[in-house]
Amino acid sequence: MCILGIESSCDETAAAVVDKEMRILSSVIASQVDVHRQYGGVVPELASRMHSEAITPVVEKAVHQAGIAVTDLQGVAATRGPGLVGALLVGFNFAKAFAWARELPLAGVNHLEAHIHSLFLTDCAPDFPFIALVVSGGHTNIYHVSAENRFELMGQTRDDAAGEAFDKVAKMLGLGYPGGPAIEEMANTQNINDIRFPRSLLEKGSFDFSFSGLKSAVARHILENPVKDDADKARVASAFQAAVIDVLCEKLIGAAKFRNCRQIGISGGVSANQTFVAALTGRTAKKNIRVFAPPLSLCGDNAAMVAARGAVMIRDGQTCGLDHDVFSRVLT
Repeated sequence: MCILGIESSCDETAAAVVDKEMRILSSVIASQVDVHRQYGGVVPELASRMHSEAITPVVEKAVHQAGIAVTDLQGVAATRGPGLVGALLVGFNFAKAFAWARELPLAGVNHLEAHIHSLFLTDCAPDFPFIALVVSGGHTNIYHVSAENRFELMGQTRDDAAGEAFDKVAKMLGLGYPGGPAIEEMANTQNINDIRFPRSLLEKGSFDFSFSGLKSAVARHILENPVKDDADKARVASAFQAAVIDVLCEKLIGAAKFRNCRQIGISGGVSANQTFVAALTGRTAKKNIRVFAPPLSLCGDNAAMVAARGAVMIRDGQTCGLDHDVFSRVLT
């Protein structure tokens, strides 16, 4: 079985083909980063227009690179939400038309569940049950994953997502967009940690997150201690990154202990931060907990993870029709 996956939830137009063995036959991504960088973040209207321009050639390229004919496809999966509504509509409506014209089943995929399924596109995937973190520019969620179709939300951000905080702090420091890679690169030039920002762990026993206070603390520090050069920027970036990583690690280890899980899977754009991966791996090793992370190519938004999640949904009859719509936030 070959599944075509389509992703257009934010600023990446992506298409991929995955087979029944969860092997990636192709993965094509048209990034809009260079366009949005000049604005310091994603401009929704521009994103939608660029998706409309890219969707057809991206899908055609994905099918061609997979070495298959369109008639070899046995299903279509597309991101239904959460995300930017205008951007989602481009990919999801394209998928509807594509599937309808070829009488193929269509899966409307939850973007967050797709990120978790990126962990199954590797040679070494976690076993059920495990704790999963989806951490990106728009989300910071912890799940207890007990089966392919069972995702129990344990905690989520109450304000800024971790990736959003990275972007905003990078903008304060004049490091450009996207902020995550820029913050990590700058932080890695600094070995002296003489600044300490607050770690918001919220109430005892909570697995929720809050990064708005940390963001405000960084803004106050910069106001009171103006950055004069790259050394100052590096000190702030290092201290900010350390605070985010401490909170992520503390919550994840706490969730694993609470559910008696010995495996943690991390996914989403911030999982590409190797400082975070190394810190979490080091802390969990002492507690006999194993950490799983996708390769860098699957950390950000991509269509292979959408196809992987969609394959499971189609197999289990969880398909949708032409009357289904996209959603900007997680349905409850």
